[in-house]
Amino acid sequence: MTSLEYGLWSIPVLLVLIFLRLPIGLAMFVIGVAGTTLVTGTTAPVLGQLKSIVYSTFSNYSLSIVPLFLLMGQFATRGGMSRALFRAAETFVGHRRGGVAMAAVAACGGFGAICGSSLATAATMGQVALPEMRRAGYSGALSTACLAAGGTLGILIPPSVVLVIYAILTEQNIAKLFMAAFVPGILAAAGYMLTVSLYVRFRPDSAGHRERAPWSERGAALVAVWPVLLIFIAVIGGIYSGIFTPTEGAAVGAAGTGLVALWKGGLDRKGLVDSFLSTAASTGMIFFIVLGATVYNGFLAFSQLPQQSAAYVAGLGLSPWLVLVLILVCYLIFGCIMDSLSMILLTIPIFFPIVSVLDFGLPPEEFALWFGIIVLIVVEVGLITPPVGMNLFVINSMAPDIPLSQTFKGVVPFIASDIARVAILVLFPSLTLFLVRWLY
Repeated sequence: MTSLEYGLWSIPVLLVLIFLRLPIGLAMFVIGVAGTTLVTGTTAPVLGQLKSIVYSTFSNYSLSIVPLFLLMGQFATRGGMSRALFRAAETFVGHRRGGVAMAAVAACGGFGAICGSSLATAATMGQVALPEMRRAGYSGALSTACLAAGGTLGILIPPSVVLVIYAILTEQNIAKLFMAAFVPGILAAAGYMLTVSLYVRFRPDSAGHRERAPWSERGAALVAVWPVLLIFIAVIGGIYSGIFTPTEGAAVGAAGTGLVALWKGGLDRKGLVDSFLSTAASTGMIFFIVLGATVYNGFLAFSQLPQQSAAYVAGLGLSPWLVLVLILVCYLIFGCIMDSLSMILLTIPIFFPIVSVLDFGLPPEEFALWFGIIVLIVVEVGLITPPVGMNLFVINSMAPDIPLSQTFKGVVPFIASDIARVAILVLFPSLTLFLVRWLY
C-alpha cells in the first residue's frame, strides 16, 4: 500500500474501533502509532515523536484554559447559579404558553455562559428544570427534548472548551472565536424558544399553565442572578477590553464562581475537593483525547492525506458551497456516534485544509472563524440526533419514567430549528462576523 492508502484506510478502521467502544483517545493513539510505523517502515519516528510529544502538547499555554473553564462550571453548579437562572427566567415567562420550557432554554443559555460544556449544562439544568416542568404538567417529550437541545447552548455561547481546541488546531485567535459565537448563540436560544412556542400551539396538551409571578417575586429573582451577570461581564468584558487574556479571564471566572459558591454556602471543604477531582477527571479525559489526536494527526501528515485531499477536491472544480454542504452532512452523521470534542480533533486536520483552498469570498482569518462556528453548530446537532445523541441519554437518564422514544420524537422540531439556523448562517456569513469586524 502507498502512504495515502494507509491514511485512507485508517478512517474506517478508526470508526470500527469506536463502534467496538474503544475509548476514542486510545483508538486514535493506536492507529497513529501503527500507521506511522507502517508508512515509515520503522519505529524510529514514532519513538522520537513520543519522546517529546506529551510535553510539547500539554505545555501549550492556551490549553490551560480548559481546566479553568471546567472548574468554573463545577463551582457554578455548587453555588446554585443554575437554579437562580431558571427561577429568574421562569418568573418572567413561566405564565406564557410553553413558558416554563422557554425558561429552561434561557437558563441553559445563561449557564452556558459560565460553563462551556454541553453535557454539563444539560445535566445541571436537567436536575433543576425537569422536575419543575413535570410538576407544571409538561409532557415528557417536550420536557426532555427542550433540555437536551438547550444543553447544546453550553458549548456555543462563550466560553466554550471546544472552541478553544478548534482555535489551537487552526491557529486562530480565541477571543475572536468567542466573539464570533455570540450572535449564533443568541439565534440558537431564540430559535429554541420559537420552537417551543410552535410546539405547544400544535400540541396544546403538551404544556401546563403557571400563574403570573408578581413583580416583587420577579425583582427578587433578578437580584439572585447578579453573581452570574457580574462574572460574565468581568470575564468577557476583561478579555475584550484588553485587561487580560482568555486564559487569565478563565482564571478570574473560576475564582469568581468559587467565591460566590463559598458565599452561598455550597462550597465546603469536601465540595472543594470534589470539584477539583471532577475537574481533574474531565481534564484528563480531554487531554488524553488531545494526545491521541496529536499522534493520529502526525500519522496523517506522514501519509499526506490532508494535502492530497485538498489538492484533489480543488482539482475537481466543484462549487465551494457544495463541498461545504457535503462536509456538514459528514458532521451530522459523525455526530450520531461520537462526542463533539472528538469530532473536532479527528476531522479538522482533514477538512480544514480542504476548505481553506476554496474561495468563499472571505479573507482567510474570517473564513476560519466562520467555518469554526458553522462546524460547532452542526457538531452540536449530533448531540441531540437520534439514535445516539449523547444529550438525549443524559436527560432521559434523569427521567426513567419517560420512554426514550418520546424524547426522540420531541427533539425532532429542535433539530429542524438547528438545520434552519445553519442554513441562515451559511447564507449570511456577516451574521457571524459582524461583531468581530466591529471590534477588530
